[in-house]
Amino acid sequence: MNVNHELTGPEGAPVVVLSNSLGTDMRLWDEQVPALTGRFRVLRYDQRGHGGTEGKPGPYTLAQLGGDVLELMDRLNISEAHFAGVSLGGMTGMWLAEHAPERIDRLALICTSADLGGTAWLDRAATVRANGMSAMVEPSLPRWFTPAAAERPDVRAKFGDMITRADAEGYAGCCEAIAGMDILDGLSGITAPTLVIAGAEDPATPPSHAERIAAGVAGARVEVLSPAAHLANAEQPEAVNRLLLEHFGGAA
Repeated sequence: MNVNHELTGPEGAPVVVLSNSLGTDMRLWDEQVPALTGRFRVLRYDQRGHGGTEGKPGPYTLAQLGGDVLELMDRLNISEAHFAGVSLGGMTGMWLAEHAPERIDRLALICTSADLGGTAWLDRAATVRANGMSAMVEPSLPRWFTPAAAERPDVRAKFGDMITRADAEGYAGCCEAIAGMDILDGLSGITAPTLVIAGAEDPATPPSHAERIAAGVAGARVEVLSPAAHLANAEQPEAVNRLLLEHFGGAA
């Protein structure tokens, strides 16, 4: 895979990998990068079919999405890293922590779930293959942000653009990866210190999903932010930045 990515921050510093959610791209992390690059080497990338990463014909699996990360880390000579992921990015992180634990130092999971599969994702994949990505703009924004944030023109422009720029086949393939996800039973094997962040107003992965992850991962802790819906790192950037810096060991 030719994975579109950006590597910034001081050379030789510990690496943090940032993984985007379904329908977004690396711009999802615009508010985190300036805070993290003061202390970390930050690698953000686009999931398959999102942003500048090609969308090969699906369906995909979480193993393939996790493999893309490992391949990218190998190419950049990164032996291990901290990892933060939102939604699909968090699912990717859990897969990595379960199947390549030697590569993941600390794990931060934002607005995600270990058990979100089902046939509804196959229906969504069929919808975007038939109608294109523009069909996903209006259904997505009210789930990603609380009402006041979702109506802001800058939010609608930035995140609407991410959705419409995504490749329909790549997006559909990622939907199919979620439909077939199988990471719940492996949570007990995760040894990376884990932070789970939830948005109190998140309709897609409400705080109960974060609590279920924390119940399965030894020593994991949960932080619930409000007001915040599904993209809590975009809606509550200062709070998420503080939590990430503390968790990854970069806080003063």
